[in-house]
Amino acid sequence: MPGFMSHIEFMHELPGYTSFLRRLSKFARVITFDKRGQGLSDRVSDAPSLEQRMDDVRAVMDAVGSNRAALFGNSEGGAMSALFAATYPDRVSRLLLFGGYANRRDMSADLEDRLQQRVKFWGTGALMRIVAPSSANSPDAIAQFAKFERLSASPGAVKSFMRLNSQIDIRSILPTVRVPTLVFHRTDDKQVPIALGRELASLMPEAKFIEYPGQDHAVAAGDVEALLGDIEEFVTGHRNNLPDESERILATVLFSDIVDSTRTVAEKGDAAWRKVLDSHDQLSLELVQRHRGKLIKSTAMGFWRSSMDQAARCAVL
Repeated sequence: MPGFMSHIEFMHELPGYTSFLRRLSKFARVITFDKRGQGLSDRVSDAPSLEQRMDDVRAVMDAVGSNRAALFGNSEGGAMSALFAATYPDRVSRLLLFGGYANRRDMSADLEDRLQQRVKFWGTGALMRIVAPSSANSPDAIAQFAKFERLSASPGAVKSFMRLNSQIDIRSILPTVRVPTLVFHRTDDKQVPIALGRELASLMPEAKFIEYPGQDHAVAAGDVEALLGDIEEFVTGHRNNLPDESERILATVLFSDIVDSTRTVAEKGDAAWRKVLDSHDQLSLELVQRHRGKLIKSTAMGFWRSSMDQAARCAVL
């Protein structure tokens, strides 16, 4: 169940998303969708209610032939998932709620200011520093996220969705949810405070709460190994500790160097050379990340791909 925004096609361009889904697909059938009014779904004139969104979940399950499923709700998708589980308990085997909340009363005091700021900066990628700060480490990453924002929804739609989310309050419904539930949250989540996640779990009779270190609100961002293991164990009853064969790939290491660096240092001096070196390091980092590589250290670039093609193109650039 997607969170505040989604685009089921373009999200595969974001760091970590595809590998996260692949890991889930090792032990479960993964079904994703865009909520009405977002991503590839039809646009709507008004933000749909939580009840309408919940009914869309039922429609998606019917369309793909899923009679009963483990629901994974991310952020606002958590409230939608919990409401669905309370309404259709026979169709939910497990409930997983990440970065979720039962109520956003913390937004009420300065809601209008929040709305204005979100609309003002929508489509610039600024939100990435809040929802996925561990991945917001280069201009390229920010630009990619900015495109994701623009493809997900218009500024006006975002304002309507935010206003609707500020009115969510499912606290009275949660005690009626009687399916095994895993509520998990990152300690320093910058979008949804962890106190709201703890409250969510405390109101559900069958809930277990797990806390992970980190600031990322996006579930696929940051360190996900422990999280994925807990998800697998909760859904299947066991945890696979064997190496993932899909991670065994042919790696290509790309090295970069500045020609005549010793002579250049002598000619320009330390201060000028430091500027050249910083410029080189930043450009190298952006190119490596653009081609989905990994920076090893400042004196060498490691670029890991299943073939040498991407590394070669990065080197040519």
